[in-house]
Amino acid sequence: MKWKSQIQNLKAYQPGKTMDDVKEQFNLEKVVKLASNENPFGCSKNVEAFLKTNALSHAIYPDGYAKELRMKVAEHLSVDTRQLLFGNGSDEVIEIIARALLDGDKSTVMATPTFPQYKHNAIVEGAEIREVPLDPAGRHQLSKMLEEIDDTTSIVWLCSPNNPTGEYIRKKELISFLDCVPSHVLVVLDEAYYEYVVAEDYYDSLELLKSYPQLLITRTFSKAYGLAGFRVGFGIGNQDVIGKLEPIREPFNNNTLAQGAAAAAIDDQVFIEQCRDHNRNGLEQYYRFCKNNSLDYIPSQANFILIDFGVSGDDVFQYLMSKGFIVRSGEALGYPHSVRVTVGSHEQNEEVIENMKEFLALK
Repeated sequence: MKWKSQIQNLKAYQPGKTMDDVKEQFNLEKVVKLASNENPFGCSKNVEAFLKTNALSHAIYPDGYAKELRMKVAEHLSVDTRQLLFGNGSDEVIEIIARALLDGDKSTVMATPTFPQYKHNAIVEGAEIREVPLDPAGRHQLSKMLEEIDDTTSIVWLCSPNNPTGEYIRKKELISFLDCVPSHVLVVLDEAYYEYVVAEDYYDSLELLKSYPQLLITRTFSKAYGLAGFRVGFGIGNQDVIGKLEPIREPFNNNTLAQGAAAAAIDDQVFIEQCRDHNRNGLEQYYRFCKNNSLDYIPSQANFILIDFGVSGDDVFQYLMSKGFIVRSGEALGYPHSVRVTVGSHEQNEEVIENMKEFLALK
């Protein structure tokens, strides 16, 4: 078969161990998953009510235009419905963008380490990938990213807050960057963790969109909204840009239950505010632990924290997993001496911190 040369050594996404896997492996009764940045508080009661009261015919295709959800999101964000592109998670939105703009004659610029799907999709499309390392504080080096842009560049990917560091791009820095980006380059601003941000110097991306038509924002219902299992993400952009991307979207890519759940979830912003507050309190638990144990960490604007234990992240990961806590080793994230921990409930945070202390005592 005539496979694309660029996919010959491409590896499929490897999901982490499930809670059932860990229970079986270590003969545990209880396992807490703090590895995938899911919402420990679940989702809004609005979603639960929707699922209980909507008897749906599964023989009928979903609304291919996601009209109800589209109108709800447009109203919530104060944008035109034609400025929205819905995907099966923001992963699919990223895939659509890459498919539309990248090929063997194009280049794309991104930070490293960052969300791996930017690079993955660029490889599939055969584009030249130009990676700019984060600075020591885990931030995008925007001036160096500008230097990598040339006439072949189609897309620049920005992740703010960035995964896996939790760092964010400051408003002044972002505006200076956008002022210098050529008009032929699409700037994708991934805001998967937008709802968790509390930094005062964070930008208003929707306002920036009015001045920078080559900007496209991606967001998701998988994180703060607690709907990771439903896979709903979306892009927000200039109508002309969205109009070019829309024909590439697969028909019926958001199922009926997912559309209804997301529409119900966005109506409950009180839930989102509560989750944001809980997350801030949870981060403070980890900050205190790190300071009390002289561990380096990166202050986070997301719902996770990257902690440097000074040893292989795999060692920390394996120890915590044996105790019933699934975190993410930094070995695969570009921070080999760290682990990335999702902020859980107060009790979950306390429990995993106690086990981290036990690990440190064994060093």
